[in-house]
Amino acid sequence: MSKKPRQLVSKEKIHLLPMTYKEKISVLRAHHEELLSKPNKIVEWGNGIYDRYENPIITADHTPLEWRYDFCEKDNPYLMQRIMMNATLNSGAMKWNGKYVLVVRVEGADRKSFFAVAESPNGIDNFRFWDEPITMPEAPEGTCVAGLDAPATNVYDMRLTAHEDGWIYGVFCVERHDDSQPNDLSAATATAGIARTKDLRNWERLPDLRSRSQQRNVVLHPEFVEGKYAFYTRPQDGFIDAGSGGGIGWALVDDITNAEVKDEKIINARHYHTIMEVKNGEGPHPIKTSKGWLHLAHGVRGCASGLRYVLYMYMTALDDPARVIASPGGYFIVPQGEEYIGDVMNVAFSNGWIADDVDENGIASLDSRVLIYYASSDTRMHVATSTVAKLIDYCMNTPEDGFTTAASVEKIKELIRKNSLRKM
Repeated sequence: MSKKPRQLVSKEKIHLLPMTYKEKISVLRAHHEELLSKPNKIVEWGNGIYDRYENPIITADHTPLEWRYDFCEKDNPYLMQRIMMNATLNSGAMKWNGKYVLVVRVEGADRKSFFAVAESPNGIDNFRFWDEPITMPEAPEGTCVAGLDAPATNVYDMRLTAHEDGWIYGVFCVERHDDSQPNDLSAATATAGIARTKDLRNWERLPDLRSRSQQRNVVLHPEFVEGKYAFYTRPQDGFIDAGSGGGIGWALVDDITNAEVKDEKIINARHYHTIMEVKNGEGPHPIKTSKGWLHLAHGVRGCASGLRYVLYMYMTALDDPARVIASPGGYFIVPQGEEYIGDVMNVAFSNGWIADDVDENGIASLDSRVLIYYASSDTRMHVATSTVAKLIDYCMNTPEDGFTTAASVEKIKELIRKNSLRKM
């Protein structure tokens, strides 16, 4: 008699049935495929600015099984995870060969982050990782900032920019121990690493960005400005604390293969008792529209439970990406529900978004869909969707922060009066 095929069983029951090693692997793969192919649906009753989705798009469980399991029964008889993954977060994003591609920061159980490419046919679900993570070369010897020639301990949070020079650039944070404090094992330094590629598989590492201060959350502008490469910077005194760093900076660089910040100006400053009181930084590179450049950034403030990270927006002039023309007050996206919980609580962070419809001049059409990729609590990736027209409207018509309670109340009363007149 032929055996009846086994039906798929739940994770809870899998260990209660006698199964061969191959059958266990088969059930494991079926469970993983169910997760990868799970459709995502819009959450009803949003704010009219963007739509959120029911499920995270990438979690640690989405990483390939081959990265975690040794499928040799002799070497791994209990089918244990030999290498565990902790989180998938803070992903750069771009359209590539008709697919929606994220360069994901994957963090292992050992706290080391690495980059890996995941792609989706529609940008909202069915994300699947490429077979292997990215091998990121070390910076050329002797080129690291402030004599920090040691290999990077950790790299993370890559911003992707398809530049008009023909290269795809990845700018990311490089972390090394601060050897000036040998007895403090939590003392670190932050520099901006720069790499470029033509295919997202083979990367050429360039020297780290040179600057008078430490730098995190550095973003390359997609076009030349005055014939130079333009960077959005985030100068800071220490690895965590912004210190005297005033906000999001702007710097022009002659040669990206030997990039150095010489003149830096703050274009989006921090302010007391706001969402960007402690620090702020650029997210992905801005989206070019007919009305100006759309910017997505993160702001940080201190609260009783620690640091609260939120996302906010602003716009700069089309002919001058360093001149702010709109600054809607308050946050744009914050953690909601289960997004609040994770490795680092109360965090929304983004360094990737995609405009679907872009012309030959790089200008996104007003009706173009925009996919906003954000991580919650340093643990998992999500997507929200809007349009260019909606985001411009949000930026241009949301009141600015008046910096006092009285100003906030007056804006609410103005809206009440406007709505009252419409009832007459």
